[in-house]
Amino acid sequence: MNKPLLPVSYEQLDRWIASLQPSLIEQSFACVIGILRGGGPLALMVSHATGVAPAFLRYRREDRQVIWDSSIPIPPAGSKVLLCEDIAGAGHTLSDCLAFLHKQGLQVKTLTAGFDDISAIRPDYGIDGRGYFLLFPWERQAYTAEYRKQWQQTAGGRHGPMPDDHEFDLYAIDLDGILLPDIAPERYAANLQLALLERDRTEPYKVLPTLGRVKGIITGRPEMDRARTEAWLQRHGYGDTPLIMRDAERYNDSPEQVATHKAQATLQLACTHFVESDPAQAILISQQAPLLRVIWWDAEVQRAQLIGASEWTGVTPRVQGVPA
Repeated sequence: MNKPLLPVSYEQLDRWIASLQPSLIEQSFACVIGILRGGGPLALMVSHATGVAPAFLRYRREDRQVIWDSSIPIPPAGSKVLLCEDIAGAGHTLSDCLAFLHKQGLQVKTLTAGFDDISAIRPDYGIDGRGYFLLFPWERQAYTAEYRKQWQQTAGGRHGPMPDDHEFDLYAIDLDGILLPDIAPERYAANLQLALLERDRTEPYKVLPTLGRVKGIITGRPEMDRARTEAWLQRHGYGDTPLIMRDAERYNDSPEQVATHKAQATLQLACTHFVESDPAQAILISQQAPLLRVIWWDAEVQRAQLIGASEWTGVTPRVQGVPA
């Protein structure tokens, strides 16, 4: 995990498959085959882009057995097929599945969402992830320390079952607006010391969003506020939860910089979810960390909404009657 993280979203994969569409159609594949589970989404994307029927293989790591797991029959010998997997790794999954299809007399090309420095096989189609830790949306939990520990202990499922993915979910939460009501910015501007005293005396919310395991509180408050912030948390029963505050020398108090601080801190904690109280902040955080589950919690109406965002660089809008 010393490599920089390279998140690849469903949207990015969809655009990549679309860019390959002419080449894939030209190949006239008899079917596109996904290795479950990671290759399944890619096989379906290719199927929608080309009209080629999808099929699936199931791979058992414990005994390296490959099983045809599809309602359509294996294509006749001599047919050309496309085999899809999420990553061309250092293990046996892709090579064993290739060997299985070759035994059926099939001509096989490979498509993987990524390959990296340790890939045993270079795919015919793949995103170059050398030098990075590739992270896909269906394996966001793989970024957590507990998932990696379980993976190593079970040798990737060969020496015992892995827990379900959702069991590895880890949350980080905002502070103001989540645990306690936010103080309006104009109150800070009018009288900073009075606003801070008001904040210190504020009681926590009685109703909190539904949360899984909370690994940390990540706040936009500057580091200089640590003592009084920790005192409030301790007083109200949150003192054992790690607190990450903003380094004002690294991140200023602009919305963009605060969002960057929260996104980076959440990724460093290897959390899968972040709960934010401000909708604009939630959008900015989502842009910074595309695979992070960013949840906007509106305490006033006690409603949570999952946020997804990407930067849009569209053309300058035209005003009626004014030439562009």
